[in-house]
Amino acid sequence: QVQLVESGGGLVQAGASLRLSCAASGRTFTFYAMGWFRQTPGKEREFVAAITWDGSSTYYADSVKGRFSISRESVKNTVYLQMNSLKPEDTAVYYCAADQSTSGLRTGVGVDYWGQGTRVTVSS
Repeated sequence: QVQLVESGGGLVQAGASLRLSCAASGRTFTFYAMGWFRQTPGKEREFVAAITWDGSSTYYADSVKGRFSISRESVKNTVYLQMNSLKPEDTAVYYCAADQSTSGLRTGVGVDYWGQGTRVTVSS
């Protein structure tokens, strides 16, 4: 059974940092692009960041550029999202995702695998 399990969410104050982790199991994701999305109540899930299967390229939403950083450890089948200078508007449930296509992953449409999400709350 393929699973993506997120961890690292929590409640922090504005300006703080958090690192989210996503551990993949059930198959190897060596050749999968990995990414993060987030969703708040009443809004559609939005793209946050993505990394290619080999880690050579990364992509970010404009709202998080310069503050968030995505990385991966293929040996551990794990992807990370380092979030710095957090703002209240970053409050959301964060989802890990995996897809064989980086461009497809960035759209969030037809993504191969999703995690269950981890909640991040940033207080002002």
